[in-house]
Order: sequence, then C-alpha cells, then structure tokens
Amino acid sequence: MADLTFLNESAEQAAPRLLGCILERHISRQLLRVRIVETEAYDQADAASHSYKGKTARTAVMFGPAGHLYVYFTYGMHYCCNIVAGPAGHGAAVLIRAVEPLSGIDDMRKRRGGRHGTALTDGPAKLCQALAIDNALNGHSLDRLPLKLLPQDPLPSNQITTTTRVGISRDHHRRWRFYITGNSFVSSVAPVSMDK
Repeated sequence: MADLTFLNESAEQAAPRLLGCILERHISRQLLRVRIVETEAYDQADAASHSYKGKTARTAVMFGPAGHLYVYFTYGMHYCCNIVAGPAGHGAAVLIRAVEPLSGIDDMRKRRGGRHGTALTDGPAKLCQALAIDNALNGHSLDRLPLKLLPQDPLPSNQITTTTRVGISRDHHRRWRFYITGNSFVSSVAPVSMDK
C-alpha cells in the first residue's frame, strides 16, 4: 500500500510535495495515469477556502482524514478535485490544478472532445473531465481503486515555482500555488478556484 502519511502535514506543506506524484485512474477497463504538475493549498484559516466558515454538508470531507478526495462542482458546469491534507478535524485540502498525461491519452481525449496537447489537462476542470472525476468520487480514499495516488520522491526546491493563487478574491496574498517549473501543462491564469 502506498505511504500517504505526508498528507498529514498542512496543506501548505503537502501541496508542493504532491508535485510529481502520479494519479492512476481505472475506468471502463482502461488505465489512465497522469503526473501532478500544479497545486494550490487551502486551509480553514484561509478566507478563500470552502472550509473557512466551518464544517458543512458540502465541506465535511475536508475535515476528514487526509488522503481522501474532495470534489466540488463550480460555475454550474465544472468539477474540481482536491486532496484532503492535515489532521482529521481540520478543514484543509490541496486543489489539483493541472496534470501531465502519461498513459491512456486517447481515452482522455475522447472525454475532452478530441482536444490534445496541453489543452487536454492544463486546468482543474479539464483534468476532472479527462479522468472522469465527479461527485461520485467525493470522499474516495486515494489508497485504493478506482483512483489511486502513487507518491514519488519529492522534487528539489529548484524545480518548484511558488506563487500566489489565481482566480480568488480573498486572501490572494498567500503564496500557496506551486508548480513544476517549465512544465508545459501548468495552467494559465484561469478563474476556477475554491473561492466560489
């Protein structure tokens, strides 16, 4: 079983640690694999986070144990996925903003209407569509099928860019966005965020 104990750290610490890790999606007898290349941290002390106003039916997963998926629907059309981090009872998660496809790319393209290249998964809603992630996976433990997180060695700090988060109107000063420097699948400044 994969060691996901690093997710017990704060979202701010877990977010850069998730860079380079692999998500493995099993669906319709297909195996899809992607590398996480961009993340953002959100915490209950952060006004941009869904957990800021406390535990609700929508945000309950964020307050659960680390290593579970928190999926939400935004703008009435898009799903976004987050990996819960920190101790149980503390509302925190890491938004997966972009991934780099590794295998099952043709299957992802079908879900993305034939798009290819970086447009396939260079945004939080795009990657959810490509990997068929929706509310059915909300609360799913990432140590088992049909969606698993496979940890990789931590990236050296000189391969990680740290910036402020994008698409939020509150607590936008926090430098809680992390991405693999120079990776072409890193998202553009898109308006999809947890601040909705």
